[in-house]
Amino acid sequence: MPTEIAHFVDGARMPGRSGRTAPVFNPATGEQSGTVALASADEVGAAVAAARRAFPAWAATPPLRRARILNTFLRLLEERIDVLAAVITAEHGKVLSDARGEIQRGMEVVEFATGAP
Repeated sequence: MPTEIAHFVDGARMPGRSGRTAPVFNPATGEQSGTVALASADEVGAAVAAARRAFPAWAATPPLRRARILNTFLRLLEERIDVLAAVITAEHGKVLSDARGEIQRGMEVVEFATGAP
């Protein structure tokens, strides 16, 4: 059974309401591994509105608290690097070592955002 990939808006998974989906294929096998919901203009607008509502609270969060949140995110990336790399491999056809390298580069961006040297 293919995985259904929904939207993630305002901290929650939301099924697509447009009625449109697109298949997701495993490039290594050519098999369909899932379907992704395609957003309507209204759904995109709702996601943008949710981000705008969240921004003032994030902007008012002290830098130390923001850094702690990003450090927690970094730890989660480190703990789940193998799972994330497997997803990238299945959905984008990269070899596992390339996928791990891509995640590592993303982790370096998070480290930079926290102010880590």
